[in-house]
Amino acid sequence: MMWRFRGEGAVVYEFEDCEVDPQRFELRRRGEPVHVEPQVFALLTHLIRHRDRVVGKTELLDSVWGYRHVSESALTSRVKALRRAIGDSGERQRIVATVHGVGYRFVAEVRENGGVPPRTRAQQQIRYCRSPDGVRVAYALSGCGPPLVKAANWLTHLDLEWTSPIWAHWLDGLARRHTLVRYDERGCGLSDWDIGGFRFDDWVDDLELVVDGVGLDRFPLLGISQGGAVAIAYAVRHPERVSRLVLAGAYSRGRFARAATPEEKEEAELDLVLGRIGWRHDDPTFRQVFASQFLPDASRELWDAFNDLQRATTSNDNVVRFLDVFAHIDVSAIAPSVRCPTLILHSRGDLRVPKAQAQELAALIPDSRLCFLDSRNHILTEHEPAWPEFLDELDAFLGS
Repeated sequence: MMWRFRGEGAVVYEFEDCEVDPQRFELRRRGEPVHVEPQVFALLTHLIRHRDRVVGKTELLDSVWGYRHVSESALTSRVKALRRAIGDSGERQRIVATVHGVGYRFVAEVRENGGVPPRTRAQQQIRYCRSPDGVRVAYALSGCGPPLVKAANWLTHLDLEWTSPIWAHWLDGLARRHTLVRYDERGCGLSDWDIGGFRFDDWVDDLELVVDGVGLDRFPLLGISQGGAVAIAYAVRHPERVSRLVLAGAYSRGRFARAATPEEKEEAELDLVLGRIGWRHDDPTFRQVFASQFLPDASRELWDAFNDLQRATTSNDNVVRFLDVFAHIDVSAIAPSVRCPTLILHSRGDLRVPKAQAQELAALIPDSRLCFLDSRNHILTEHEPAWPEFLDELDAFLGS
């Protein structure tokens, strides 16, 4: 097998005289680039990745067009364009075969060239502690060096995140020079799901529980998204223990809490209602919209990975309860009481948490510094330029 050294962790597919590089959105035939429409490329990569079976028409429509309604004729025309691009035809079907009345299957032999061999990663250690109210909270340790504690954020799962294309590079990056401590908040991941009710203060208590379980006295604390509010509340509660605070894509007030005008309140309520309905009915359309808000510049592959991770982290009922609590978070009154140096990192074009929230945090927290990153993603992806910039800023701030 021929190995090409590409971006770390990338997979390149080869078949016949073609080469497909999903990371670069590139199709080459006989070594020359072939221009195809984005929908044709998405169709090609989906068929290749699921070549072990017949892929139904409905699945392909959902995969390529998402929540938009299109007819089967659109799919047929894209399959025809795909066959032309890779040197196949409807008569020969030696690469893409039609299974009448069902869908399509990629039948050519495919070679996967993985580029740089996977990173060698030491195993994480997963442990449990129990809260005073009887909830089991799972936490994990990875890396080596001085501690760095990460407050739990949206729907974590200690085990699945370890190999997730959404979070694996975060875990590796954060543990490069530190012993990373992270946990699943009550209600999701490896922690107890069936917990009755929960409040924002319960999540702060869980962070305190984990820190005590690990035996840390003083440490830097990272809060991502709504985990930033949890980190702020903990830093105010225990100023003697938090040496430095890092807030990434964070906010002090949830969408409902910060709604000031009647229009903003109406929009916040609509967002909450749609979220409740979408998750209660396990609606993939809503999850797709949700993924596009978190990762607008990511590939369809990452959207699918994000959706799969969300579905595996907790129950639909718990997600609805999470959404209610998130929308009403408000730590704006206590944020000025943070006493440690604070770094605020935020994507300039963040669609989920607008940059105005980062500016508000910077105005509220004394001795804080705001740094905008050139990205639209709420969760930075591995191969965008903003990711190494994030790590550089973090290392410089923590003195790593």
